[in-house]
Amino acid sequence: MNKTILLVFIFASISWHVSAQEVVRFNSNMGLGFHLIQNQRDFGLGVNLTSPYFANDKVAIRARGNFMWYQHLDNTTTTTTTTWTPYSNLSLGIIGVGGEIGGFVRLYGEGGLLVLLPSNEFSSESSVLGGYGLFGFEFFMNNASNYFIEIGGIGTGAKADEIPGSPIYSNGLMISVGIRYTFK
Repeated sequence: MNKTILLVFIFASISWHVSAQEVVRFNSNMGLGFHLIQNQRDFGLGVNLTSPYFANDKVAIRARGNFMWYQHLDNTTTTTTTTWTPYSNLSLGIIGVGGEIGGFVRLYGEGGLLVLLPSNEFSSESSVLGGYGLFGFEFFMNNASNYFIEIGGIGTGAKADEIPGSPIYSNGLMISVGIRYTFK
């Protein structure tokens, strides 16, 4: 009997929580966010700016700026130590909304162009052009702020040609998480 009452209580609280969340409506205005990002093995911090949504609130433009760290062998010492060298990247992409779940989760895809600005400590190039694509999930706490998770891929063909073996960097899997505030 106690298990039945507990199950009913859990189901009722979940149902109330979902119905209470449905009052949140997506804000389609301009948004500003902060995120943590991983491109291949390179960790970074970044900011993103999203345009107001258009085309029935299904399309937007997003610009990102990331400050990244490339982990590599230190070529200035005779020992095999590693170092983290900072570099930057900038991207501009288009977002397409794929749907929503329960009135508080928005699903989207994004793709666009990316420019790497590598350090001369590991690359002889001053910039490298590439592209990216991702799928994202925004979890709205209210109509002005959300947490997001994104996973996708990045392709630049970038090589650290100043490092022995010229390893690639900033290619492959891309994951980011963050928070975004949408202006009213």
